[in-house]
Order: sequence, then C-alpha cells, then structure tokens
Amino acid sequence: MSTPPAPTAPAVPITPTPSALAGLKVLELGQLIAGPFAAKTLADFGAEVIKIEPPGSGDPLRQWRMLKDGTSVWWQVQSRNKRSLSLDLRSAEGQDVVRRLAAEADVLIENFRPGALEGWNLDPQALREANPRLIVLRISGYGQTGPYRNRPGFGVVAEAMGGLRHLTAEPGRVPVRVGVSIGDTLAALHGVIGILLALQHRHASGQGQVIDVALYEAVFNCMESLLPEYSAFGAVRGPAGSAMPGIAPTNAYRCQDGGYALIAGNGDSIFKRLMTLIGRPDLAADPGLADNAGRVSRVAELDEAISGWAAGRPVSEVLAALDGAGVPAGRIYTVEDIAADPHYQARGMLQTVAMDDGSTLQVPGFVPKLSATPGQQRRAAPRLGQDTDAVLRELGLSNTQIGALRERGIVG
Repeated sequence: MSTPPAPTAPAVPITPTPSALAGLKVLELGQLIAGPFAAKTLADFGAEVIKIEPPGSGDPLRQWRMLKDGTSVWWQVQSRNKRSLSLDLRSAEGQDVVRRLAAEADVLIENFRPGALEGWNLDPQALREANPRLIVLRISGYGQTGPYRNRPGFGVVAEAMGGLRHLTAEPGRVPVRVGVSIGDTLAALHGVIGILLALQHRHASGQGQVIDVALYEAVFNCMESLLPEYSAFGAVRGPAGSAMPGIAPTNAYRCQDGGYALIAGNGDSIFKRLMTLIGRPDLAADPGLADNAGRVSRVAELDEAISGWAAGRPVSEVLAALDGAGVPAGRIYTVEDIAADPHYQARGMLQTVAMDDGSTLQVPGFVPKLSATPGQQRRAAPRLGQDTDAVLRELGLSNTQIGALRERGIVG
C-alpha cells in the first residue's frame, strides 16, 4: 500500500462564516450511508444535527473499512459537524426522548426499513401532529408504499433494480458494481433536495411534510434516456464498456505507456478539432460526420482512428495535445492522483482535520461551493455518546435523571 503525501498545510481551526442552514435543527435516526449522508450534507452548511446511536455499538459505520484507533476514518467524513446522542430506541424512555427532540426539530431523517419507526411508537404522522412544522425524510430501499416496501434494500440492490448495474460492464461480460455506494449517495442527495423543497413550502404554508425516497428510484431518476428509448423504439440499452451508446466519439483510449486517455470528441466543432489534431483532416471535413447521428453510425471507424493515434504516445503527451486543441479529455485518477492534484487543492477539496490523538487526516472538502455561506467544518465527528449528557440537559433532564437512564442502559 502506498503512503499518502503529507498534508499541504497543518490543520487549523476554521474561522466561522455565515451558514446557509444556521438555526435548522435536524434529528438523525439513520445509520450507515444514505440517511447519515443526507444529514452530513445539511450539517456541512450549518444545520445542528443530533445523531442518535444505539448504546454500546453505535452506528455500524464506525467499524467499516479501515480503522484508526478503533474507529473508521470514513466516520470522520460521514459524521463531521454532528452531535452524538447514545440512546436505546427500543425503550419507552428512549422513545420519549426522541418525541421531545422531534417536538423542537425542523427535520427528522431516518433510513430504517418501512414500519420500524412505527414499531418503536415513533410514527412520523404522530410526531407531525405534535409538531406540524416537522419535515420527515424517510429513505428506504423500495419506498414506503408498493408491493416491495417490506423487502430489505441496500444500495447495491437498488443500483441493479434502477437499471444502472445492467450498463456497467464490457459487452458480453458480467456487470460490475460502481466502486462506491452510489445508490445510497444518490438517494441521500435526492433526500436533501426534498428537504430544501419542503422547507420552501413550509416557509409559505407553515406546514411540514413527509419525504419518501426509495433508493432504486433515486438511481432510476438518473438513467437519462433509458425508458423513453424503450417506450418509443423497444430499444433495450446494453453495456458498452467505456463508450457512451448513441454519442460519438467518446471512449477510453489506451496509450503507449499503458495509461488511458478519456476523450470526449462528440461536439460538432470539437470533433473537427480532434480529427485535425490526430492527422485525419479527411474525417474532419467529411459531411457524413458533421453531426452526432453520422458519427454514431461510423463509431467503430472513429474509435479505430483515435486509438491508433493515442497508441503511439504516452498518456501525458496525448492529454497535453488534446488540451492544446480544446478537446475535453482526462486520465483515470487514483486517490494518489487526487491527493497530489493542484486543482483539487486550489478548490479546497482536500481538507485537513485534527484527530483526537493529535494526528491529522485529509478528508474531502465541501460541495457545492456557496460564495456567501460556504460549507465548513465546525466540529469533528463525535465519539459515541459524546453529547448525550449535554443534549439531555438541554431537554431539561437533571444529572440524577440522566444517571438513572445510564444505569439502565437506555443512554450511553
């Protein structure tokens, strides 16, 4: 395993700036990826997020993938800017705490299987009757309704049902998954959009609402022309490797040194510049290739011409020439490339944070970029139950009451 480069600058406290979501109170009941990613996005832009975790174990994500001092380094991204309340949702006392918190919250986020909240006496409808302004985001595999609602649904299954997995392969080979939990992340981002829409509606009406996000629908929503092409022409799009069916030329082309250049020459004027660059002015001037439809019909010919040109040059030379000609192109980045890239650094996408043991860690920056109210890290990801006592005191519980709950294992 390679050693990552040293951070470009030491971790320093971030100077507070105005936050777009300052004053927004969010209660996070989810775990793992989709619900917590939605809450993390809100927290990055100033929302106060209280994350509820089971005593003893906490969110399973704390133990996923590579650990540092017993905790996943992923945790430092997924739970930054949050407070941790360790609470047993299966107990009557824990449920009462949630109801009291929900009565004061603007948003509640959960990503359990449909019916779980109701089974814990935390029916969103009842919570909203007590707090009509409450916005509830519910993320699940298949949604809160329909014949599949009770099936367990993870992102990998949603990616397949949403149509994505069928396309991620070389023709004739087994479809592969995207290397990250893209289905969960797409659902989380759709959930954030839903929350922002609901906040706008609440601003006008004073009323909250329930947002129902299904993982498979979030994936399906990004499938572009897949369904209308089937509806109109009976066309079932299949896997195409690194190419984009119906758009040409755009592909990954192997270079002399074994690297790949991703070249998108599918704009009409861009195509002419690309053909001129690779020494094929005949193709640039061919009237049959002047538009995308003509190029698609001869895509194999175009790929062969581009491949032959790229194969005789190292990837760095290929990309430099394409950049000079104004042709969109890039290479395939590893995380080493990302960590060393000056553009990532200039855009603030490589943030350095301080760990409890005094070491530093690089984490992704904040997206999107807001000019007046940018995202920022106000606090590190919490230890399990780090804020339990403080949150319960804010609800009015005494130290004696908190101690009694802790003795019974209801809080951690």
